Amino acid sequence: MKTTELRQKDVAGLETEIKALQKAHFGLRMQKATQQLNNTATLRIARRDIARAKTILVEKQSADKSAK
Repeated sequence: MKTTELRQKDVAGLETEIKALQKAHFGLRMQKATQQLNNTATLRIARRDIARAKTILVEKQSADKSAK
């Protein structure tokens, strides 16, 4: 997911996106464990997507706190 798409979401939207990404990452890990995952690079991409979303979430939360 692109950062521009993530930055357009609000805090609640980012939290739901993170949960969805974590669920997808868990599914990929299970596929890898059962030898069903052909492209293991998707694990790395999923981890980075989660980190990207969490970073933007923290930025938005700190911006909200400083605005108050």
